[in-house]
Amino acid sequence: MVEIKPLDKNVSIMNQLATDQSPVVLINLFDVAEEDVHALIKAWENDANWMKKQPGYISTQLHKGISGSTVFLNYAVWESVEHFKKAFTHPEFQNTLKAYPSSAVASPHLFETVAVTNLCTGTLVP
Repeated sequence: MVEIKPLDKNVSIMNQLATDQSPVVLINLFDVAEEDVHALIKAWENDANWMKKQPGYISTQLHKGISGSTVFLNYAVWESVEHFKKAFTHPEFQNTLKAYPSSAVASPHLFETVAVTNLCTGTLVP
């Protein structure tokens, strides 16, 4: 089963699920032993196919570190925190976490886009 480790030591994914924002981007970093790379990809594929069918899901992409890295980054876009929360806390999804190799550590975190003049659209940061 995958170990969940906060990406931000001050704000856990569970804290973020209590907010009301939209849209949001999930960034999930995975670290896994080299011998478990294929098992991680298979478990992620099953989860992604399940998430893809959930209300509010927009898109996802999995990335792998280069040069022999066993770090993966999942980037997923959701219509809102509420949509993601319903999918993430669903018992069926939570049960699928058992399929991940025991060496896997996941660090999920929700983000909003930031507006930067002439570069990015999004929310203005005060």
